[in-house]
Amino acid sequence: MTADVSEFHYGLVTPIAAYLMACLGAVLALRCTTRSIGRGRGEKRFGWLALGAVSLGCGIWTMHFIAMIGFSVDGALVSYDAGRTVLSLAVCIAVVAVGVFLVGYRGSGPVTLGIAGVFTGLGVAAMHYLGMTAMNTGGTVHYGTTAVVLSVVIAVVAATAALWAAVSISAVWATVGASLVMGAAVSAMHYTGMAAVSVHVVQAQAGGQSSTSLLAFLLVMLAGPVAALILAAAIVMFDPEVVGGGRRDRTTTGTSAPALPTPQQQSWSPTDHPQSLADRRYTS
Repeated sequence: MTADVSEFHYGLVTPIAAYLMACLGAVLALRCTTRSIGRGRGEKRFGWLALGAVSLGCGIWTMHFIAMIGFSVDGALVSYDAGRTVLSLAVCIAVVAVGVFLVGYRGSGPVTLGIAGVFTGLGVAAMHYLGMTAMNTGGTVHYGTTAVVLSVVIAVVAATAALWAAVSISAVWATVGASLVMGAAVSAMHYTGMAAVSVHVVQAQAGGQSSTSLLAFLLVMLAGPVAALILAAAIVMFDPEVVGGGRRDRTTTGTSAPALPTPQQQSWSPTDHPQSLADRRYTS
């Protein structure tokens, strides 16, 4: 029989928390990528781009996994395979890193951006559905083709927009706004993909989504990515150039006091010399 499924077993807590984590990963990735842009050839970009890729990958994966906490199947006890779950995290970080490094080193030209966006978007979609294969419901999971295709399209568009924003937006508040949009796009991709899910169970089981062991497993799996995001946030907050924004030239970042304006010296033409008071009496 086809079981009833729900994405909101705990109400709006999981979708809101998932959205906020996606936004956090996005804003950290944008600030780190901004920090790497404009560096000279002798300066290392690798560290900042790697930190941006890890931040975005962990943000997307954490959003997916927090949202899955709210997924329940009526009459079935949901569990997850740890190996496939960790593999989905590794896939997410790897594909995001490919896109971030492509635009970080080659810019946001149409060809580069298109290749990076498509590759990253397909990789994020692969992460989502690989994570779904780690789920065990005691039944058979089926997917609707239309919703699956739509979720992949959303993933590609969201990834392309994220990579474009990473190399095109430098102002802090613009970065925050872009991250809010990106978080919404990632959430839309996830819930569109989940709308394609139907579960067929042979026999209803006792228990439910509130299983303590399941929640403990989910929290353990989230610990690593959340810790990585917290560490990335600390690094970003203590770097004034990242927080302050602006791809400033290094020569303008000195602390010397601004020079006082030099008074303009007035030049006199030969006929403009000031006259004495006696001369003025005869010329008036």
